[in-house]
Amino acid sequence: MDRRELFAALGALGVSTAAADDHPEKKDAGPASPMAGPHAHFCGIHMAKLDPKLQFVTQHYCTAHTGDHGGDALFQCVLFDGTGKNARLVGVEYLISDAMYKALPETEKKYWHAHTYEVLGGGLIAPGMPPADEAAFMKMILPTWGKAWHTWPDPKNPVPMGEPMLIWSLMGEGQVDPKVLAARDKEFKVDTAKIAAERQKEFGLELPDVALPKGLDTVGRQWTNTGPDVPKKR
Repeated sequence: MDRRELFAALGALGVSTAAADDHPEKKDAGPASPMAGPHAHFCGIHMAKLDPKLQFVTQHYCTAHTGDHGGDALFQCVLFDGTGKNARLVGVEYLISDAMYKALPETEKKYWHAHTYEVLGGGLIAPGMPPADEAAFMKMILPTWGKAWHTWPDPKNPVPMGEPMLIWSLMGEGQVDPKVLAARDKEFKVDTAKIAAERQKEFGLELPDVALPKGLDTVGRQWTNTGPDVPKKR
């Protein structure tokens, strides 16, 4: 996911990532703001790494950071528990490329989760995007890794309480809470099973099958529990 690929995909979707400083003619348009530019909206299902039974439908509002990240782009996302104007800001997530992830110190990798199953299993959707655009964007997201913390661990509390919660991704069949998935599908009028079947056919890949984390020190994998961590073609 280098800058050229990222910006091309975002541009095709009408999502601009250019900073005001990149356009001298816009410098007099007023003070810049990190929240002023366009963004992409995704909906996924998060789970707590230390308690996989604790799962949340989470709305991601993301933009690309244009700084120097070794040639790759980095996504910054703010996370909400809904899409309405009064939704709670529940956390943050960063997305990086597979190359960036592999260059991380081994002690850091335990904080990052893969997105392979989220994409191929249909758990990650982009409400409002035309199908062709969503497919192109999911292809770019597929190999990325995310580091997410929920700073409002229990949204039922009137204020954020407790320590930030490290989030993990669903990585195999049977791991999602059926009630959480059903509620998400009903809200956005989608069929996750149908989406999964279409994406597996389009990508030509089998679903990942990675076990739930055994603890905080579990390091994520993208495709398999053991052996070479590579995809299997259909």
